[in-house]
Amino acid sequence: MRVLELCAGAGGQALGFEQAGFEHTALVEIDEYACKTLRYNRPAWNVIQGDLNEFDPTPYGHAEVVAAGLPCPPFSRAGKQLGSRDERNLFPAALRIVNKIRPLAVVIENVRGILDAVFDDYRNAFSSQIGRLGYWSDWRLLNASDFGVSQLRPRVLFVAVRKGMESGFHWPEPDGTSPQTVGECLYDLMAANGWKGARAWARSASEVAPTIVGGSKKHGGPDLGPTRAKRAWEALGVNGHLLAKEAPGPSFVGMPHLTVRMVARLQGFPDDWCFAGSKTAAYRQVGNAFPPPVAKQIALQVRRCLEARSVYRKIVA
Repeated sequence: MRVLELCAGAGGQALGFEQAGFEHTALVEIDEYACKTLRYNRPAWNVIQGDLNEFDPTPYGHAEVVAAGLPCPPFSRAGKQLGSRDERNLFPAALRIVNKIRPLAVVIENVRGILDAVFDDYRNAFSSQIGRLGYWSDWRLLNASDFGVSQLRPRVLFVAVRKGMESGFHWPEPDGTSPQTVGECLYDLMAANGWKGARAWARSASEVAPTIVGGSKKHGGPDLGPTRAKRAWEALGVNGHLLAKEAPGPSFVGMPHLTVRMVARLQGFPDDWCFAGSKTAAYRQVGNAFPPPVAKQIALQVRRCLEARSVYRKIVA
């Protein structure tokens, strides 16, 4: 099965779909460094750098699924929540693409803030618009820690499938397995340069991570978020005021910083996934990503829904 990826970023959602057995017809992304990341890690992927508002999806109309990680700032509680009045809102662009190629299924990921009451009318209008194109749809809040990610990361998923297929789609359910704590997840990376305090630190970092934030090009840098987030990291023994280039040395004393690699692991990226650009550019890609393990579970459910449709059509034939 094939997927057309919109606003692909550093590839978190794309990795999940790949792990679920999908092939990518194309990945569209405007950020230069994110495109370099995608091309470096998957040279065979068709990565298209450009503005989604100007993208012509016609050559990729054979994709069964359109998946998108649309920009979060228009709906984020950390911003002004301008929604449709924010120039970064790309829901209309995604709707245009769906209307153009009419895939069997659509998956859109965004922040928890889009479920706030202030956006009730906007969500309902979007669902109605896509419904008029012949789709059943639903919104659901999922937390990454329910799917093995060592992070409290609530994410909203919008899934639409062709009407008549909705009985075959089921939201993924947590498997009951507790994710690793920050200490368990990062001990080997934190001890990589021989830090003598790594084991004691790992024991004290005994909870999953707070939500990792990447910020936008207008705001945010290589740190772990606003004051409240930094306090949560401090409770885990992490200095969130900046990111380090490498793990602490043998004689390090104090509260360690995370590296980009450590943050990427907390997001669920494999350790061999490399990020292009400076520390700020790389961290922004990681912090804004959709955790691959969660994306994989959504992709598997969509795949099962589409496969059930294929089996049904064969039986009828």
